Amino acid sequence: MQFQNTLAFARELDQQDELKPYRQEFHFPKIQGKDVIYFTGNSLGLQPKRAQKYVDDIMKDWRELAVEGHFYAEKPWWDYHERFAKPLSKIVGALPEEVTVMNTLTVNLHLLMVSFYRPTAKRFKIICEEKAFPSDQYMLASQVRFHGFDPKDALVEVKKREGENCWRTEDVLKAIEETGDELALVMMGGVNYYNGQVFDMEAITAKAKSLGANVGWDLAHGAGNVELKLHDWGVDFAAWCSYKYMNSGPGNVSGIFVHQKHLNKKDIPRFEGWWGHDKERRFLMEPEFTPMPNAEAWHISNAAVIAMAPYLASLELFEEIGMEKLIAKRNVITAYLEFILLDIAKEVGSSFEIITPSNPSERASQLSVFLHGEGRALFDYLMENGVITDWREPNVIRLAPVPLYCSFEDMYHFGQLLKKGIQKNK
Repeated sequence: MQFQNTLAFARELDQQDELKPYRQEFHFPKIQGKDVIYFTGNSLGLQPKRAQKYVDDIMKDWRELAVEGHFYAEKPWWDYHERFAKPLSKIVGALPEEVTVMNTLTVNLHLLMVSFYRPTAKRFKIICEEKAFPSDQYMLASQVRFHGFDPKDALVEVKKREGENCWRTEDVLKAIEETGDELALVMMGGVNYYNGQVFDMEAITAKAKSLGANVGWDLAHGAGNVELKLHDWGVDFAAWCSYKYMNSGPGNVSGIFVHQKHLNKKDIPRFEGWWGHDKERRFLMEPEFTPMPNAEAWHISNAAVIAMAPYLASLELFEEIGMEKLIAKRNVITAYLEFILLDIAKEVGSSFEIITPSNPSERASQLSVFLHGEGRALFDYLMENGVITDWREPNVIRLAPVPLYCSFEDMYHFGQLLKKGIQKNK
């Protein structure tokens, strides 16, 4: 497609956009009386308008039914979490029994590490990417120390090559090969939070599995954003937050995936609780734990239904649209944003360096941009004039044109504000 940096062209793309009506399904903050241009769905998705009713329904049931809401609410709280399995399985490429929702992301990663990081004196190393999201770094280091190892010895960080902004798949595969029979686990972010790179999860998983290691993925920036086939790839486990691309609300519940081959086993190491016990026998209060035959065996406590309600509302939108259509728009709107950035750079004589891969198969709904020659003042100007974006040191802005609610006209207007901000600060 031959893009044009004009308002008429952007509006033409919007008219052709099958997902255009879904923009009206979300609440937008306003600055100077206008809806903002929202580029931070990779940190916190906008609020779906239908989320309010889902929360209100639970509050009404609590008010009118009290404890009986567990069984007699329209959506009984007792099995509220079960409603997530089918829609989430489509989003992450899993069987419904392989997914569930509970807790928050890093809590779930710790719980899954209990099952899938079982180091021995010989096989104890974990491969991760250099400068993973800090929470993952802290989680991995603390798990290693808990088992009596030194993170300096046990954590193998795959680095980017000198002078490059992205990791090379061959370097990850080489690290796996070189670690060999010392490798216990590969645990990486499927989409890097900083540069927006999508890793080749299929190839990395296959390589690690061929050497007898377990594989887990942090999909905080992947779920609801990229095509995933966790079951077919043979991934052992994964976890993701729900408040970024899946719009469930700040700090909300996490999802987990556990491959079918690990389900319905009593002997797998796992921290256990009442809500992971066989549902049909739960109220017999038996002393011995009998796991649910699905991913719910990793549940410890009962479902936080008020928190889950906005997530369920958002998943309704994903069910209506489907990941295929979301990804199709994502590819076009991200490419259009890239075109706008480069065109504006030419107009104003600035040098923007997009550190996100240019290959569409290696990126998703994010472009991370080095603003060479520009400083924090440009970011502040954008924020003051209705562009909500994200600043990362030293001078990177992250732009996430989420296909559910961002428009092509947004991309055009952003470009014009970017141009004015640069000219103003020169």
